[in-house]
Amino acid sequence: MLSRLIEKVRLRLLRRREMDGMALRRHFAARYGIQIGLYSYGCFDPMRIPAGTIIGRYCSFAPSAVILNANHGVGFLGLTPYFYMPQLGVVDRETVPRSRCTVSDDVWIGHNAVILASVGRIGRGAVIGAGAVVTRDVPDYAIVTGVPAKVARLRFDPDTIARIEATRWWEGTPADLRRLVAENPALVFAPAGYRLNT
Repeated sequence: MLSRLIEKVRLRLLRRREMDGMALRRHFAARYGIQIGLYSYGCFDPMRIPAGTIIGRYCSFAPSAVILNANHGVGFLGLTPYFYMPQLGVVDRETVPRSRCTVSDDVWIGHNAVILASVGRIGRGAVIGAGAVVTRDVPDYAIVTGVPAKVARLRFDPDTIARIEATRWWEGTPADLRRLVAENPALVFAPAGYRLNT
């Protein structure tokens, strides 16, 4: 009980630097097995984000978004977790397979979105719409919506995506982004209409 209280206080203090705190990221990797890139937020919750999840940089998670890494044993005698969770004292080992999900850089996951255990990767720049139930991998720069989630459209055409990818902006710091905005606002705020001066 005391250890839970200590952890709760520790997390409250560490979350003060949620966007860029390395101590918070190290703590989540060591204690919960969740790797979270710099400048990502909304994903520091081991009740919603399971062990083994890898999250890239600059990701935005709504506070009600969830990633799942297993299903109940629908072929078992009963659906109760007593048949698959060893910590409950009935089975000696976990009896359902756990999956791992990689969320690439610059992904936005909306309110009440659910990422099922069948999803292995959410592509860079993807948008998961509010209330979506994602059952399969999501391509880079796709907007997925619905139940089950389907690609509604890509955010940009292939040429624009190639230009965005060439910038590798997500590898930069906020200071780098500030310079990019100052030097090239057309690229930042309207990449689909931006053309290189060649």
